[in-house]
Amino acid sequence: MTKPCSGFTCPVEATISLIGGKYKAVILWHLMSSTLRYSELHRKMPKATDKMLAQQLRELEKDGLIHRTVYPVVPPKTEYCLTEQGRTLAPILDALCDWGEHYLSEIKNKSCQ
Repeated sequence: MTKPCSGFTCPVEATISLIGGKYKAVILWHLMSSTLRYSELHRKMPKATDKMLAQQLRELEKDGLIHRTVYPVVPPKTEYCLTEQGRTLAPILDALCDWGEHYLSEIKNKSCQ
């Protein structure tokens, strides 16, 4: 029997571990199109608390999916962007978006009948 790499026994488990946080996929989705400051990300996810958003960003950075740049200005300016590894998630995030749009359309059609 082979020893699992990084403690994961399944590729799906690894993927969900990396992007399965409360806001991780949404953060990655928003960063697909541009570099964003912390405040811009927070405006796009108004339900996220500061604590939760900061935690999710730290985890994504630790896992190498996003890069954080801090500028030494007052007030502090912090920007986030996808890393090369993070950009490889684009097809997965696109598929999640397509599935979500289809699901929401189906739900809307069922409730309107």
